Parts: sequence; C-alpha cells; structure tokens
Amino acid sequence: MKFVKNFKYILRYLIPYWSSAALSIGFNLLSTLSSVFSVTMLMPFLGILFGTQPLVTETQPWEFSISSLTEHFNFLISRLITEKGASYALIYVSVLILSFTLFRNLFKYMSLYFMTPLRNGILRDIRNQLFNKITALPLSYFTSERKGDIMARTTNDVQEVESSIVSSLEMVFRDPITIVIYLFALFYTSPLLTAFILVLLPIAALILGRVGKTLKKTSMKGQTKFGELISVLEETIGGLRVIKAFSAEKHVGKRFWQMNEDLTHIMNRLIRRRALASPLSEFLGIMIMVTIMYYGSLLVLNKEGDLAPQEFISYLAMFYLIIEPAKAFSQAWYNIQKGLASAERIKTVLDADIKIHEKPNAKPIKEFSESVEYRNVSFKYLREREGLILDHINITINKGKTIALVGQSGSGKSTLADLLPRFYDIMDGELLIDGIDIKDYKMADLRNLIGYVNQEPILFNDTFENNIIFNSQHATFADVEHAARVANAHDFIISTPEGYKTNVGDRGNRLSGGQRQRISIARAVLKNPPILILDEATSSLDTESERLVQDALYNLMQNRTTLVIAHRLSTVQHADEICVLHEGKIVERGRHDQLIASDGYYKKLHEMQMFA
Repeated sequence: MKFVKNFKYILRYLIPYWSSAALSIGFNLLSTLSSVFSVTMLMPFLGILFGTQPLVTETQPWEFSISSLTEHFNFLISRLITEKGASYALIYVSVLILSFTLFRNLFKYMSLYFMTPLRNGILRDIRNQLFNKITALPLSYFTSERKGDIMARTTNDVQEVESSIVSSLEMVFRDPITIVIYLFALFYTSPLLTAFILVLLPIAALILGRVGKTLKKTSMKGQTKFGELISVLEETIGGLRVIKAFSAEKHVGKRFWQMNEDLTHIMNRLIRRRALASPLSEFLGIMIMVTIMYYGSLLVLNKEGDLAPQEFISYLAMFYLIIEPAKAFSQAWYNIQKGLASAERIKTVLDADIKIHEKPNAKPIKEFSESVEYRNVSFKYLREREGLILDHINITINKGKTIALVGQSGSGKSTLADLLPRFYDIMDGELLIDGIDIKDYKMADLRNLIGYVNQEPILFNDTFENNIIFNSQHATFADVEHAARVANAHDFIISTPEGYKTNVGDRGNRLSGGQRQRISIARAVLKNPPILILDEATSSLDTESERLVQDALYNLMQNRTTLVIAHRLSTVQHADEICVLHEGKIVERGRHDQLIASDGYYKKLHEMQMFA
C-alpha cells in the first residue's frame, strides 16, 4: 500500500532517536495511567457522596491485580469513613484526584520534552540529506527541473512534513495507547456497555476515513503549485533588469497573480477539508456518548449488567476522556494524509538517480604527467532523442599545451569541456588522462586536477577573500593576495572599503563583469590545477576589461595544460592547436596560420569577426 510505504519512508528517520521516542512513549503511558486513576477515584467519591459506597471490613491477601487493588483501596476508604467520618474520606479522595491530575500533566510535559529533539532532529536530517543529494546530482538533472520547485521541496515541503507528519507522531505514539488503556478500563467497569461501544467506533472511523481520502491528492496539487510559484519568483528576481527595461511589470505580474490565485483556491479546499476533521470527530464522539448515556441509563434503571450509579457516572467521565485523544488521532490522520504529499515530493529528489557514479575500486590520481585524450567520443543529453551533440570526437592535449575549441553556438564546445570533469558521462568512446579512463579515477581527485573559468563567473554572497579561497582549506592570506595579484584583481580589491573582507553581494552584483571574472580567475590561480578549462572567459567583456582579464588568463595558463573555448578568435591565435566544431563534429584543425591558409570554415568565421 502506497500510504504505508511513504509513511515508513518518513519513520526510518526515527531510528537515530529511538531513545527519545521510547522515553516519550513511556511518559505518555504514565500520563494516561494517572488520568485513569484520577477518574477511577470518582467512584468512591460519588459513592460516599450519595451513600451508596459499600463498606469493606476485611480483605483478601494482596495480589497484583486490578480487583485486589480496588478491594484494598475500598477497604482504606471504609476505614476512613468508619474512624473519621465521610467528610474526611471526601477530602482524602479529593487530594488523591488532585495528585493524580498533577502527575498526569507532569508526565505529559516530560513526554513533550523528549519528543522535541526527535521532531527537530528529523527535520534537520531531511534538510541535510536533501542538500547533500542536490549537490551530488548531475547537472543534467537540473536541466529538466525548475530551481524554484527544488527550493520549495527543500523548504516548504520539509516544513509541511514537520507540521503535518512529525508533529502528528506525538499523537500517533500517545493517543492509541491512551485509547487502548481507557477502553481496557471501560471494559473492566462494564463489559456489556463497552462491547456496545466497540460496535459504534468502527462506523465513526469509516466516516472519518472517507473524508480524509482526498486530502493527499489536493495537498499534492497545492505543493506542486507552490513550487511553480517559487520558480516564477526566482525567475522574476533574476530577470528584473529585463523586466524593467521592457516595462513588463504588469505582464509578469499577471502570470504570478494567476498562479497565486490558483494556489489560494487549492489551499482553501485543503484547509476546509482538514478543518472538518475536528468538528466531525467531536460530533461523532458526542453522538456515541449520548447513545451510551441512553443505553447505560437503561442498564442502571433496569439493574442489568451489574452497573452501580456511581460506576456509570465514572464510566461516562472516562469515555468522555476518550473523545479528546480520538479527536486528536483523527486530526493526526488528516495531517499525515496531507503531509505524505510533501513526503512524496521530497522522496522524488532523494531517490533521483545520480547517474554519474564512482567505481568502488576507483584509483586515486594526484598528478597529471602526460596527456588528455578524447578517443572516439560521442554524446547526447537524452538517449531517447535523435541527433548527437558530439559525434566521434578525437583530440589529444599533451601536457603543457593549449588546445582551442571554436565554432558557432550549439556546436558542442562547452559540452566537450564538461565531459572532462565528469559533469556528464560520455555515451561512446573513451576519455583518458595519462592513458587511463577518467571513470576509473576517484571523482574528487579528478576534479581537483582541473580548474574551471566560466563565461559567466559564479561568485557567492561572501567576501573577496572567501570567494577566492573557496575550498582551498589550507590557503593563507598571503596565498590569497598572491592569487589576486596574478589575476590583476588586487588593486580594485584594496580600493574597496574593507579590502579583502568586503562582501561582493549576491552573485557578485556589486562588481563589474571584468572584476567578477578576475576574482573567478584568482580562485583558479589559488587552486593551482595542472589542467585548465576556459569557457569563453572574455566573450562578454568590454575591450579594457578583456585586456585585463586576458593578461590574467595568460598568467594563469603558464605551464598548464589548457582547453580554451573561444568565441572571439583573436584570443586563441597563439594556441598550439585549434579545433573547429560544427554540428558536433571537428571539421578543421591546426594552428591559426594554417587554418587561415586552408581557406575553410575557420577563415570564414575569422573574416566575419574582422568585418564586424
């Protein structure tokens, strides 16, 4: 059953917190027993009050049983009535009721006390696992998923699991135990009346179950719509410059408003249906209680079933106590149904196939000594699609050499570079470093050999220093400053108010394009990788910034094996070899002068850029 499967998926997070769960259950049990005893005390209290309490003048030897306990307690009450009077006995019973009520609430608090680390710990573990999975998933996963929806699963869906499922675990642990203990006490007081209750309860449960069935489906729609809303918001913030430039605020606003309206309608239906749980369960409980009052009164009046008046009143008080946990349990059932939709969305991410796996016996690699070789490499993003992105590519990059990839947009240049650090895995052929397939290496070691400078520099909302250090854990400030100088970034960094401690803003938005790129280059300098990938690192810069960045790149490329993806052919004229890609194939290769002389595809690209 899917419900059981998804619920078990969440329950497995309880395992590290079994001790807290056990203590919580134990204190719940003590709280319920204290509640039963406090209600049981009503029988002698009412018996004394109405003069129907039979006096017990002698007792049987003590046994560990309810009947023996009842007999000895009644003997104690009888002695108090005989020796000190009924008024004193009433005070004694009242103090006992008050004491048991105090213990009941104390134990209830202790149960909640030990439940707290369980609830918050499960949330922490789910968030950590989701974050780790998101960082482990291949880039191909995010081409088909919306970032906003993934963010919604990590935030709103996790919170929904907490508010709907984890918060209901307390009721799941507490209320069934409470109900069973109360039913046992009721059965001991009057088997005939309790048997009548056990016929009515399944009918009420069936009605509640039918109402709750549609909650999960509606909740899934709501969570999906919320993910779409977050995606629109994320896209809007990212594209705010374009929106304002085209005066498109109302245009994007209509899309957001309509989506928000749809979400509101779904949530209205969901909340109304969930709100039905408490009044419906209470009404059914009171209806059963009224039925019991009528039937039980007949038993007392007709003197059937051996039920004394004070026992019947205590019976009603005890049954009334069942209504609250039964109502809470039905509410928990509704909440769990709603929360399982979020749990299923979280499970979709956690169960997503990573696809790019490290072999169990993967080899370490700390140094690069010979060459990088693309041998008959073919690739496409989805196997079911026709048409290759890369078609039988053969390239050898010897150590210390620079190979440039040029060609029109969509010809496969960036994809070819992304295969080297295993952002994607090739379909056919081999990609070798020092004669060994990169799939045979440890992935972290492989990526530590490679430095990456993107066309769009990626900076984090942190200081200059931390952006340059990034994962270079043993770097000193002197290393950071040296890297910044090599990248032509030191001068503009120290001109900022706090120098290297200045925050660069979200995605580095406080910096110009050239400054962001030079910080990105400084990061690569500090990493000091033997293999370097430059993905159109200067294509979006103005002439002055390009010169500064180009100088920084020249410094970075010294004594390194470099794969350059170039849009501007002027930046690759000194490459050891230029490979011209067209529709996933290498159509020309050679040095700049050779390719110009061959009067082919490269020369046409060159002339177009020169003319422009």
